[in-house]
Amino acid sequence: MVFTLADFDYELLPELIAQHPAPERSASRLLDGMGAQAVDRTFRDLPALLAHGDLLVFNDTQVIKARLFGRKESGGAVEVLVERVLPPCEVFAHVRASKAPREGSRLRLAEAFDAEVLGRGGPDGGLYRLRFPSAPLALLEAHGHVPLPPYITHADDADDAARYQSVFAARPGAVAAPTASLHFDDAMLAALRERGVATAKVTLHVGAGTFLPVRSETLAEHRMHSECYEVGAETVAAIAATRAVGGRILAVGTTTLRALESAAQAGRLQATAGETDIFITPGFRFRVVDLLLTNFHLPRSTLLMLVAAFTGHAQVMSLYAHAVAERYRFFSYGDAMLLARADNITATRP
Repeated sequence: MVFTLADFDYELLPELIAQHPAPERSASRLLDGMGAQAVDRTFRDLPALLAHGDLLVFNDTQVIKARLFGRKESGGAVEVLVERVLPPCEVFAHVRASKAPREGSRLRLAEAFDAEVLGRGGPDGGLYRLRFPSAPLALLEAHGHVPLPPYITHADDADDAARYQSVFAARPGAVAAPTASLHFDDAMLAALRERGVATAKVTLHVGAGTFLPVRSETLAEHRMHSECYEVGAETVAAIAATRAVGGRILAVGTTTLRALESAAQAGRLQATAGETDIFITPGFRFRVVDLLLTNFHLPRSTLLMLVAAFTGHAQVMSLYAHAVAERYRFFSYGDAMLLARADNITATRP
């Protein structure tokens, strides 16, 4: 079947878009979609749904305070969203202003420092290259704002600084959270260890392009944004060991899945570091991941296409209809769903 953009649309009431996280990380709901029938659960049920010998793979990227507000030399307001840090002192960034800043001009940011506009560029060619006066990560941490998604309407605050970040975030570079990871707390990680579920990590620095709409009705015409990722030899070995004992590989989030499947595009999983612009749509051949834990995604988005590719289009659209009817909380601060790869969906569930 050939899918078009309209095949990934669904109706969503605005009040179902979560504006704030649940009071506790693991207090969210979990829609179990591993079987033919949806099962409503809580996130704390997750360990019971897994088995000794299974492997959870997390994305250990850390969200940076990538958003800065300031003014051009002309006095016009400017908003900068850093997409990628280029040591020692440069960045690629989205720049929003009433008139594009000139090459060679300076931007006064956060009333704290000046950034020089070096020109256009970036992995996809549409960003600005800026030179900061010192290490960008330190300046962003001191003066930047949490880059909340466009559908979250409040200004970022201290709660967002803590909660729009996983408890195992370790490598700074993302401008959007790997949101399936936000449900995990120390108690959940301990419960998984007690269950005999192992963990491993990859890194994929999520870019702002994750929120870009798909504008072409023909999916093949959409150009994916590029993101930095790394799958280490330790994780490759952990996956091989899991396979050897009959365990399953659960990707925590679409970013983890994209990293793992990108590293297996040559035919087998191998340690890899580089860029990926992989666009996963129905018909994609999955080589690594058996189960996927993910939040609910925007209509007509590349991430909704990815989960449809993973668990089947009819299955995922049925699950989304169920989630809307049962008033699950959607998007980054919302609830989670657990999915099986289409060829592993069971007819019945206990």
